Amino acid sequence: MSYQHILLVTDLRSDADIVAQKAKRVCGFQDNAKLSVLHIVKDTMVGFGYELVPAASLYDQVDDVRCQDARANLTEFLQRNGLDAQKTEVTTAISNSEGIINYTHKHDVDLLIIGRHERHGISAWINGATADSILPNVPCDILVVKLDKPVKS
Repeated sequence: MSYQHILLVTDLRSDADIVAQKAKRVCGFQDNAKLSVLHIVKDTMVGFGYELVPAASLYDQVDDVRCQDARANLTEFLQRNGLDAQKTEVTTAISNSEGIINYTHKHDVDLLIIGRHERHGISAWINGATADSILPNVPCDILVVKLDKPVKS
């Protein structure tokens, strides 16, 4: 199958380079495939009594510092891995899953490449894995790259 739009989702942790290199290899086999790279910054939540509201919906510049730092880190990540992305995006979302699902639907992605950290016990129950939660909700093929236990940012 020939892919036209490949999306690499990265958390920018130290082991994200493993996923980036897989994406680079896959893109090398695709003629004229567009590569996009996405990083999600979790939206800050603001409490109003019993309700939680995403801060980005209230204030335009609430996550500017975190997003600016993420953009700088993403630029360095792309250079370090020799990735030539046609589009890069750092965006805020309530959850990583929501941000990824929304992006794939809006941008006609036909292959999503994402890493999945190994989790066991209570960590697996509480945190889950983003790759597992998006699987039934994205309209495209997914390449999940198996990683070891989560590493620090």
